[in-house]
Amino acid sequence: MLLGERLEQGYYLYQDIIDDNGPLSAGFFTFIDVLFGRSLFAYEILGRLLISFQILYWNSILIKFKAFDVNTYLPAIIMAALFHFSFDLLSLSPALLGSTFLMLALGQLFSQTVLQKDTSESTLLIGIYAGLATGFHPNYIVFLPYMIFTGIAISSFSFRQLMLSLVGYFLPLLLISVFYFWNGGLEEAIQIWPLTFLSEKYEYQSLLDWLILGTFPLLLAVAGYFMATVMRGSTINQQKQRQLIIIWILFSAAEFFIIKKQASFQLVILIPGFTYLITQFFLNTKKEIIAEIAFYLLVLGLPAVSFWYWQQKITDSEYFVANSEKEYSGDILVLGDNISPYLNASLGGPFLNYRLSKLYLDQERGLREKARLYQMLEKQKPATVLDPNGDFEKLLKQFPALEVQYTKTSSGVFNLKK
Repeated sequence: MLLGERLEQGYYLYQDIIDDNGPLSAGFFTFIDVLFGRSLFAYEILGRLLISFQILYWNSILIKFKAFDVNTYLPAIIMAALFHFSFDLLSLSPALLGSTFLMLALGQLFSQTVLQKDTSESTLLIGIYAGLATGFHPNYIVFLPYMIFTGIAISSFSFRQLMLSLVGYFLPLLLISVFYFWNGGLEEAIQIWPLTFLSEKYEYQSLLDWLILGTFPLLLAVAGYFMATVMRGSTINQQKQRQLIIIWILFSAAEFFIIKKQASFQLVILIPGFTYLITQFFLNTKKEIIAEIAFYLLVLGLPAVSFWYWQQKITDSEYFVANSEKEYSGDILVLGDNISPYLNASLGGPFLNYRLSKLYLDQERGLREKARLYQMLEKQKPATVLDPNGDFEKLLKQFPALEVQYTKTSSGVFNLKK
């Protein structure tokens, strides 16, 4: 919300605002701010619309390409239940936006498992969808090697098809680069974008919390995999589809080595693979009583337990934005992890993601880079700066012309002189 609100005022991500959201997500949030402002309801509704699309699309893909021996809407029910693993999976996020396009790419990869199919258009779309996903959520760059590996090893891409998919992948990223070039911010984007993979991680939720809630779906997925692999025969196409899913899950897990916000909305990328494997469990379980118990535990039990569990846990974590001890209004800048002062105020400076901003500020700078940083600060000048860690105070010492414009009113608080 803060990012969209600030960009709507005419600023640009990377060039004026330092944050780790993807450029396409930033543009989307700007569009939401224009239409709805700070409306949590709008984020919830749009998130659920995207989830509904993903559920219907993935179920239709599994039916269309005969992933199972029977046509069933069971995957849609299972997928809906998995989305209730956590409250933040249901709301709009860059991960949800990007995963929608990755799912479209996965659907095109499934089409490659159909023999004697003209694949020129499909291979191009695989690349375009994956490139758009990376533009929305930079962490999804890990799916570039997935696309290459599965294309060659499973879908038997020719050299021409591989090049076509790579051209499709880099096309959206090239257009983003052209946008920054025409707005004079390409150099800043090239400098800051790689830093998003190097900044310190926000551990909003622990792996133990995920494991406590995710053990049951994980057991069902593992059981489904072995049932589908060992206990029954599969067509060649179904074997390829299963390989695509297993490798998808492995690359999805690899993404968690580079994410910088450890929160369960990042788990959205695992949901299609788990849906496929859990469906295999229910379709291949011969004892109906076991299937019924597992079904109700998953579809009713998982959402209920998750709701109760996060209610107990979230208020004690950094993920919960509590009311600030002191209310602020107008344009302010918070150089710290506690963003609660923004609840009644707007972002008034360039540093939105604190840990990424700190990494950026700690870099060695030549005269040109210092001049660019000064121009960024001079252009925005927040009325109030909250500086609990002393970063802004160090920054002012580098720029005397900026230092004379601010006065330190209390420990860690600077106000712009009128």
